[in-house]
Amino acid sequence: MNLLEVRKLCKTYGSGEAAVRALKNVSFSVPKGEYVAIVGESGSGKSTLLNLIGGLTPPTSGKVKIDGKDIFSMDDRKLTVFRRRNIGFIFQAFHLIPELTVEQNILFPMLLDHRKPDRRYVEELLTVLRLKDRRDHLPGQLSGGQQQRAAIGRALITRPALILADEPTGNLDTQNSREVISLLKEASGKYEQTILMITHNRSIAQTADRVLQVSDGVLTDFGSAQDIREASVLRLTERKGGRE
Repeated sequence: MNLLEVRKLCKTYGSGEAAVRALKNVSFSVPKGEYVAIVGESGSGKSTLLNLIGGLTPPTSGKVKIDGKDIFSMDDRKLTVFRRRNIGFIFQAFHLIPELTVEQNILFPMLLDHRKPDRRYVEELLTVLRLKDRRDHLPGQLSGGQQQRAAIGRALITRPALILADEPTGNLDTQNSREVISLLKEASGKYEQTILMITHNRSIAQTADRVLQVSDGVLTDFGSAQDIREASVLRLTERKGGRE
């Protein structure tokens, strides 16, 4: 069953001669539980695509369905509630609230929704993300990797069906990047969530189940990351064979 359906999605900024077509008839689907990486150069349209899927900006035309629901058929109030309950966002810049502790930052989406958190689940998340001993720390007292793990916890706390991650390792060093991706995959696998992640890092992209590329507003499905790795090895072998 597909959790996400994107059909003929277009986004144009401006009009007339100044019009910029950021996305051009993008269509794809993502089954429940799949981990998909989206790659592309700066300005290619990949962040625009993620913002549209997250309901943060409306399309010029086309549809986005999450769990069978057409999100742009909803009014603003219903879309806000749907987004808060069904989509978890992870950003490059963390966006933690500096005056709140780690635990308070993680719980913040639940408080916005006036819902009582499941304390057992909170403890489980803190354990999975290795933040139990940092639960009462403020963001300024954490390393970059710890801050991003807290941001992942905030994205997971509402048990959303879909996780949208925009360059989640962009501000981290190599070791913390690997750790964050590993924890994100572990957490999403444990809670059966679908991940759509933008990254400029090809090695991180190849940890995904499938890789999509956006170039000049056009989407290409490269298939499984395993296929890409095997093709890369084959090309490398052929080049070496040619030199020999």
